[in-house]
Amino acid sequence: MLSNPHPVDLPPLRDVIHRYKLSARKSLGQNFLLDPNLARRIARVASPQEPASIIEIGPGPGGLTRALLLEGAPHVTAIERDSRCTAALAELAAAFPGRLTVVEGDALQLDVASVSAAPRKIVANLPYNIATPLLIGWLHDIRAYQSLTLMFQREVARRLVAEPRTPAYGRLSVLVRWLCEVRIAFDVRPQAFVPAPKVTSSVVHLVPRAVPLAACGMDELERVTAAAFGQRRKMLRASLKTLAGRDAAPWLARAKVAPTARAEELSVEDFCALARSMPHRAAD
Repeated sequence: MLSNPHPVDLPPLRDVIHRYKLSARKSLGQNFLLDPNLARRIARVASPQEPASIIEIGPGPGGLTRALLLEGAPHVTAIERDSRCTAALAELAAAFPGRLTVVEGDALQLDVASVSAAPRKIVANLPYNIATPLLIGWLHDIRAYQSLTLMFQREVARRLVAEPRTPAYGRLSVLVRWLCEVRIAFDVRPQAFVPAPKVTSSVVHLVPRAVPLAACGMDELERVTAAAFGQRRKMLRASLKTLAGRDAAPWLARAKVAPTARAEELSVEDFCALARSMPHRAAD
């Protein structure tokens, strides 16, 4: 850990936003977090002082970036799509010499792991409109990261930690729990952001498992869960018919899953069994 991570005094974030005319853009899903104490609380969930590189997605004017650096992150690589923010972030980089690198680009299009050496962590206040696609993309390469500390809508966060036989349990629950230990650290009220979103947010901390909960392929698991939860009110013998062909019963029997069960009743291990035994025609 850095012995004295504090730089020269930094101007209030509101002054930075005003000086660089950084009004939040709805098209980019921007909601700026201005509360420095809250930002540092989020940063502490990620334990940024540990010897790992931090990759931050969508730093905007740099509120969470400041917090990560003040909490002792050895180095932060910030990926920002909005070119208006780069000047403000360059000012922050100057205040923390050698500890902040800004990459201008779209995280949906970038190989995020390639911007920083291992070991690495992702920390982000994610734009709501791209949070789920980003997470699923990172799950495909989850072993590249020590942890992910991410802000979601509370509704989405609850899906990530949901148990079988609960209303929030779904495709995202299965994919995340298959690969990660996941917990909700705390909720964040809308008034903490500018502009304030219409929903409460939650900070979620994910740590990759040493090995997945059960053996199967990611592509197969994605297809099975998409089909099963796409028609979650139907029994599996009906909802999986599109993948199995005319009759899903033999497939379900191989996986030792009841044909009359519904998607929300299955454990992560059950879905993995279905993915392992998927009919050949479904993988063509």
